[in-house]
Amino acid sequence: MRKRAAARQTDVLTLLKASPRPMTAYQILEQLQVSEPDIAPPTVYRTLSALTDQGQAHRLESIKAFVPCRCNHVESVPVLAICEDCGSVEEHDGSDLLPTFTRLTDQNAFQAARHIVEIHGQCGTCAD
Repeated sequence: MRKRAAARQTDVLTLLKASPRPMTAYQILEQLQVSEPDIAPPTVYRTLSALTDQGQAHRLESIKAFVPCRCNHVESVPVLAICEDCGSVEEHDGSDLLPTFTRLTDQNAFQAARHIVEIHGQCGTCAD
């Protein structure tokens, strides 16, 4: 029996929240296949797309992985600090950046669909 989209989204979000590191779509697929051997990659990609569209998850473009959203970004910018040593991701509220980004894009009449800032470096634990 096939799961409904909402149940599938809950399953994927639960996996993302339980993971200490970002997960790729194929890592998520492998975890889901434990209980659902017939699940296919397009199902996972559709679910991740829905979660990112709803603001419940973020796609880390630079490493092609996903993390759950841990902030409220209604009128904000998620700033994701990615540790290149341990892979941890800290999410910060970049509300104060939104006016600057808007001024920059307005210069060319660019209509931003979403804002995400990724910063790579070392977390406090790894930098010690």
